[in-house]
Parts: sequence; structure tokens; C-alpha cells
Amino acid sequence: MPGKRGRRRSPGHRSRTARAELSFSVSHMERLLWEGHYAQRLSSSAPVYLVAIIQYLAARVLELARHEAQNSSRRRLTPELVDVAARSNTLLSDLFRTIAPSPRWPWPSPSCPTTPGFPAPGGRGRQAPGPFTDRPHSPGGPGLHAALGTVTASQ
Repeated sequence: MPGKRGRRRSPGHRSRTARAELSFSVSHMERLLWEGHYAQRLSSSAPVYLVAIIQYLAARVLELARHEAQNSSRRRLTPELVDVAARSNTLLSDLFRTIAPSPRWPWPSPSCPTTPGFPAPGGRGRQAPGPFTDRPHSPGGPGLHAALGTVTASQ
């Protein structure tokens, strides 16, 4: 019969994502865990737990970004607002600092207006090379290894 392709499932079948009432795909996370060779054995609940954590973190960051947008009287969420929201929360800032440093990190501090790489108040242009521009290029981005504190062959 045309139009009836694919596997047929029993009427009561529900995916693991639906059973766990999650939005992110549990099967996709399980495939990523298998392909990443993170462990020789993988519990059936590990991808469900990991997806639940990732979904919670995403919801939390978006909630903080919504508050940032309301405080700055904006109607749309932008990547900059999401970045500001994640960096303004101390716990999330620590988490994201170790995972993926932002090219705009560190933010200029109000107590230190002459942070290298940022214009002084009332001044124009950049004062010095940015925090990541004076580092050697790496595959993950300029200065990624230096920002993470790892040793590279060029050091």
C-alpha cells in the first residue's frame, strides 16, 4: 500500500521521551553517548537523566534571558541576551566558563573601566588587543586552549 511505510507499532507504544515527559530526544542522547565511547556499558536510565538535566539548564537559561529582555525593555531574545543571562548567574557562569568560553568573556567590570580589549568610558576604539586575539590560533577558536588553561605544543 502506498503511503504506509515504516515500522508499525503497537497502539500503546510510547517513546522514552514521551514516557519521561521531556522535550529533548532521549534516543538521540543515547546515540551520542554510544558514539562518544564515554563508557563500556551504559545504563538505560543514563540518557534519560542526562536529557532531563540538559532540558532543565536550557529552561533556566531561557528564563533568565527573558528577565534580562524585560529589564532592558526588549521584546525579542537575542544570543547576546542569552549570553548575558548565563554569565550574570554565578552558578551558570562557573559552569559555562569551564565548558565554552565566550569570545566576549571577561565582561568589562564597572569597577575596572580600563579592562584590556574594551573601550574606556567616553573613549573610542579598543585600547589593547582583546583577551583572545593575542593568543595562537587553535582548532576550537583563537586562544581556546590558553583560556581553558591547557598546555599546547606551541607554549
